[in-house]
Amino acid sequence: MEMNASYTSLVAVGDSFTEGMSDLLPDGSYRGWADVLAGRLAARTPGFRYANLAVRGKLIGQIVDEQVDVAAAMRPDVITLVGGLNDALRPKCDMGMVRGRLDEAVERLAPSCRQLVLMRSPGRNGPVMERFRPRMEELFSLVDELAARHGALVVDLYGAPALGDPRLWDVDRLHLTADGHHRVAEAVWQKLGLPQERDWRTPLPAAVPPRWAVRRAEDLRFARRHLMPWIGRRLTGRSSGDGRTGAQYSAELGRAFWVTPEDARDPGPVTTWRRVDAPPLP
Repeated sequence: MEMNASYTSLVAVGDSFTEGMSDLLPDGSYRGWADVLAGRLAARTPGFRYANLAVRGKLIGQIVDEQVDVAAAMRPDVITLVGGLNDALRPKCDMGMVRGRLDEAVERLAPSCRQLVLMRSPGRNGPVMERFRPRMEELFSLVDELAARHGALVVDLYGAPALGDPRLWDVDRLHLTADGHHRVAEAVWQKLGLPQERDWRTPLPAAVPPRWAVRRAEDLRFARRHLMPWIGRRLTGRSSGDGRTGAQYSAELGRAFWVTPEDARDPGPVTTWRRVDAPPLP
């Protein structure tokens, strides 16, 4: 990988992890690692363009069918693809199907960009992680295999113990906090050959574990607010992403669009983006 490289455009493909949950902003939108990374890349490159196509709750087949061709048609410098974990975390999962669809996605995306970035996703330490660890590791072995075959980069978040710390995960126990997302952005930043700004692997300071009664109260709140609704969606065939599109995808027009920094003269971190219209997809 070229060190201190320059990139002019980024398209992010995936599910809630890439959409940015649960890095919640005051206006109710999500920021997340992809937005943070795009802002940092834009500060280095005038005219930088970005599009986040990721949608919460999407399975790998939906990601391939709804996002991959759109991303490929944009022909950016960098495409990030993270998917398949929603499939692997379901009680019943056809890992052969996951393998085939992820293979299909990489086959389409790798030739359409200067650099494809894949990930071995992080997992919150706990009983859920242990239950699904074999499937996750099967998925990540495939990620490594596809990256080697197609010249993609792999950001190994799974191998970083610090990202398993429950304090870096939101109360829903499925999504990272703002600090967690910033660590992911730094990990991708470094993998792209850019100079380190922080050590994203640094563990959080030691802390006294909460008492048993506090943990049980947290478990009950988690079950009521997050676990039961999640089970309800599984039983009824619904998804948290139903009716949603990526932040830079117009369902009305049937195409994606770019955003670029509102103030191109400001060399600092990008906080405001403006839309750049693109021609209709073929």
